Amino acid sequence: MEKQEFKSFVVEEKEGKFTGTVKTRNIEDLPQADLLIKVSYSSLNYKDALSTTGNKGVTKNYPHTPGIDAVGVVVKAENSSFSINDKVIVTSYDLGMNTDGGFSEYIRVPSEWAVKLPENLTMKEAMIYGTAGLTAGISVLRLTELVKPEDGKIIISGATGGVGSLSVAILAKLGYFVVAITGKESERDYLTNLGAKEIILRSDFENLDKRPILKPLFAGGIDTVGGVILENIIKSTAPMGAVTCCGNVASPKIDLTVFPFILRGISLIGIDSQNYPLKYRELVWKKLAQDWKPSQLSDTCVDITLDELESKINLMLQGKLKGRTVLKLSK
Repeated sequence: MEKQEFKSFVVEEKEGKFTGTVKTRNIEDLPQADLLIKVSYSSLNYKDALSTTGNKGVTKNYPHTPGIDAVGVVVKAENSSFSINDKVIVTSYDLGMNTDGGFSEYIRVPSEWAVKLPENLTMKEAMIYGTAGLTAGISVLRLTELVKPEDGKIIISGATGGVGSLSVAILAKLGYFVVAITGKESERDYLTNLGAKEIILRSDFENLDKRPILKPLFAGGIDTVGGVILENIIKSTAPMGAVTCCGNVASPKIDLTVFPFILRGISLIGIDSQNYPLKYRELVWKKLAQDWKPSQLSDTCVDITLDELESKINLMLQGKLKGRTVLKLSK
């Protein structure tokens, strides 16, 4: 073992308040599992930010180390299909939720949670993707099964966020006409550089006609926010179109009739990357490493250290982050 002590970002509860600080921990403190990994990079997700606030729907017990994404090198493997020095990606499952996560120089997890880092993908690129990229990749996979570039425009909500920005870039690379919804007027150039051909302001899209079905403008969509935005995407989707949904930051509720589904044959596809089957995870990661990798992938991220993490979490909770925030932990 290279060292017994390491640094982690630890969230603690004191008198009902939750605070996060960088602390020194011991390997022995990590949960028992068959795969010990020296983490090279992690990334910041909205679920991580919620974990730092004491959200019991994400994390039940504290002290806790968030971080639902990690990539690194195997330093100990017991009864697993991995070997020492293998580079692996760990995303989703219980990592960073109730199992100490990737905001740490070491993690210990079941080998079933890990995927070998594909060729043509660096460890940093894997975390620019992270769970957001995996979610975007699954969304793109399911959408492209039903909708082709020649079928029409694809609308993407939350387009400056992690899932949204990567979805824009991937679909643009695949030849789709991408329409991006954003609440940030100032980010037009950013979205255009990612490949969006058209920008719609969130406030305009939220205030559409309340009729149960609207003019068909889009062949499909990827929704990351839920609520009224998802309602209007579905109501504006053309016959035989498809819409994926993966988030509920705006609202988990939608107020719809069955008309878009019955009269237009629209498919609504839920995306759950947390427990997505391993064989499909491996397929999506291979596509993200090769055919789907946007040329501007690095443009979607900002690098930070453990000491900068708390300030970035606060910005995320205020809705002021764009793209991906990658946490560098070791070389």
